[in-house]
Amino acid sequence: MVMVYLALALGGVALIAWGLPAAHRLRSPLDVVAAATVLLGVVLALLGTLLAVAPHFFQG
Repeated sequence: MVMVYLALALGGVALIAWGLPAAHRLRSPLDVVAAATVLLGVVLALLGTLLAVAPHFFQG
């Protein structure tokens, strides 16, 4: 299960790595999507890291 959490964290980092340059490169309506992707990537990276370090964090 830890491998799934690490994959979640790496997927978040990948979204951040794609979204930061894309938010500056894309035209007006699409740059908002790229910025939202960066935010989603931050959330996924933090969640994956948290669950990899403390797997039972959200359980009672």
